[in-house]
Amino acid sequence: QMQLVESGGGWVQPGGSLKLTCVASGFTFSSSAMNWWRQAPGKKREFVAAITSDGGSTVYADSVKGRFAISRDNDNSTLYLQMNSLKPEDTAVYLCNSPKAGWGQGTQVTVSS
Repeated sequence: QMQLVESGGGWVQPGGSLKLTCVASGFTFSSSAMNWWRQAPGKKREFVAAITSDGGSTVYADSVKGRFAISRDNDNSTLYLQMNSLKPEDTAVYLCNSPKAGWGQGTQVTVSS
C-alpha cells in the first residue's frame, strides 16, 4: 500500500520557520520525483516546490522562492520542506505529492501574530 504521511506543521509567528516532513512507503521513493503543494481555505490547491528523484534539481513557486527549500533523504524515504521567513499568506494545509503514490493527508501550517 502506497502511503505519504506529512508532519511538522503548526502555528508560528510571521518571520518564523518550520520544517515539514513527508515519510513515504509502499513504492520506490528513490525513483520518484516529489512535490509539495498547499491549499488555503477557499482557495485552489497551489504548487509550492518540486524535486527530482536524485535530488539534483529543484523548482519553486515564485511566492516561496528564496524562503523555502525542498530536500529529500532517499535512504529513509523522506521528503522535507524547510520554510523560513514565513508570512501570514503562507497559512495553508501543506500536502506531499508523488506521481506514483498520489497525495498525503496534509499538515496544517498557520502563520499569525
